[in-house]
Amino acid sequence: MKIAVVGAGAMGSLFGGLLAEAGHEVWLCDIREDHIQVVIKNGLMIEYETKTRQVRLNAATDPEIIGESELVLVFVKSTQTQSAAKTACHLAGDNGIVLTLQNGMGNAETIAEHVMPGRILVGTTAQGATMLGAGKIRHAGIGPTIMGMWIGDEKESKIARQTAAILTQAGIETTAVEEVRAVIWDKLLVNVGINAITALSGITNGQILDLESTRELSHSAVQEAAAVARAQGIEIRQDPIAHVFQVAVATAPNRSSMGQDVDHHRPTEIGSINGFVVSEARRLGISAPVNQVLTALVETMEAHYLK
Repeated sequence: MKIAVVGAGAMGSLFGGLLAEAGHEVWLCDIREDHIQVVIKNGLMIEYETKTRQVRLNAATDPEIIGESELVLVFVKSTQTQSAAKTACHLAGDNGIVLTLQNGMGNAETIAEHVMPGRILVGTTAQGATMLGAGKIRHAGIGPTIMGMWIGDEKESKIARQTAAILTQAGIETTAVEEVRAVIWDKLLVNVGINAITALSGITNGQILDLESTRELSHSAVQEAAAVARAQGIEIRQDPIAHVFQVAVATAPNRSSMGQDVDHHRPTEIGSINGFVVSEARRLGISAPVNQVLTALVETMEAHYLK
């Protein structure tokens, strides 16, 4: 299968590398010239545990070089989804499938402005990856990937199952589900409870649990987001706060992606995480003061360092 990956950061490169190892024709597409050129020249180096292996695959900064693909994976930050959606639409052509495994909310809606909704797959992944430099990543953790069609009937559900099988055969354990929105909300609740707090405080994920005051802050943010989900009829898990704390323990030494963005003075995804909760709460007439404060603080910090 011909597969294009739009956004060849750590996660995009990881998925692309694993799919290339499984025998697919994979193209990484990214604006980072240094990374793409190293991959073209030397291949992608994937570090896992104590070993590093080389994976040969295609790479380009110009999507015109890639041409139409049967499957397009979108792995850019949510702030870049609009431009990535246009690229994905071009690469998918009239028949290709577009899969987003991005953080945050609103990505599928943005992609649907350019790609027919019945050809969009949405999901989450617990795979972990870190960028070590141009042409080199670390496979930091293995976890399940869950996906489903954004809209569709049995025909589209078959596409989801087929795509899940392709990823699973490449060593990316993937399950296709009928109702994907609950899955996306589960991931959002984890991000709501961890990302902004770690970004603002400079702590790791696990350190959220060290102090009662920090646990209460995370608890309140997640509780507000859960109320917004339930008001929309989303069937989230019974105790989302316990789940967030479990994830914090499981990823204890890690800095959240938002924390890493702040560390490197990059734009964050606050608008599609805590900010999304605030906007949805406002639309529904629900109060979300904790998420409103967290969003405002991250936006303020980001605005000043981006100057």
